[in-house]
Amino acid sequence: MRSFIVFLCLIPILLFSCQSVPLEAQLKEAIKDKKAEIGIAVIIDGKDTITVNNDNHYPLMSVFKFHQALALADYMAKHKQSLDTLLKIEKSDLKPDTYSPLRDKYPQGEIEMSIADLLRYTLQQSDNNACDILFNYQGGTDAVDKYIHSLGIQDCAIVGTEAAMHEDLDLCYQNWSTPLAAAELLEIFRREPLFAKEYKDFIWQTMVECQTGQDRMVAPLLDKKVTVGHKTGTGDHNAKGQQIGCNDIGFVLLPDGRTYSIAVFVKDSEESFADNSKIIADISRIVYEYVMQSTKRGNNS
Repeated sequence: MRSFIVFLCLIPILLFSCQSVPLEAQLKEAIKDKKAEIGIAVIIDGKDTITVNNDNHYPLMSVFKFHQALALADYMAKHKQSLDTLLKIEKSDLKPDTYSPLRDKYPQGEIEMSIADLLRYTLQQSDNNACDILFNYQGGTDAVDKYIHSLGIQDCAIVGTEAAMHEDLDLCYQNWSTPLAAAELLEIFRREPLFAKEYKDFIWQTMVECQTGQDRMVAPLLDKKVTVGHKTGTGDHNAKGQQIGCNDIGFVLLPDGRTYSIAVFVKDSEESFADNSKIIADISRIVYEYVMQSTKRGNNS
């Protein structure tokens, strides 16, 4: 009985010890044996910043569709364009050898579609043809790159469309970001009045309803009563047989009002596609549990 009582007394100490492990150390431990370059950035409540392997350049892949959406909203605001603005879609806009639910639904093209619907295809389903149609409308990748840099985000570059990356896989590496730059962009989007509320609210809700990467960042959060908005990016294999990129960036709002932004980039991975997604899910779980535990410690202090 005495041993049992001693064990019960030790439980709070053990739990506190686990909770006291710095987040950076937990993240480094989680990725130490993975056959990939993995970069992580977390910004908690707009101030506490943790990064792991932030000095590398990571291929954005379709994560850059978030960057594109912000630049698009700025372009539309300056030109007084509504989200209901219709764009003509020709059959030639619907490239055959790329991921495109839009093309699958309208294989012959020759339709008009609102910018709002094209953005839904782009942000929620990561449609590559919809992405490039919007690039053509808003002035190309150079316009997006300049806009993102104008926000003070310097550690990233956007130079190639989806079609260009499909033709030259090496170009994937020229669309890059550090994890911290991606997390900072999420924070700017959430906290700054970049453009009219109608554009911001639309992008926000579209990201919350994102349909891709359900086995990544959102996987450990599905039953946690949190709000998650995110954008994934997925690359093919390079000449070495490595997956070029498996990414997810997003913001998380907790029921108690706390928030955090997170970016995870997995580069040149020799792990399987499923394992790369699990790496991101595990990192997401670690960050969520850390933030929740720190909230409890704050409430008990």
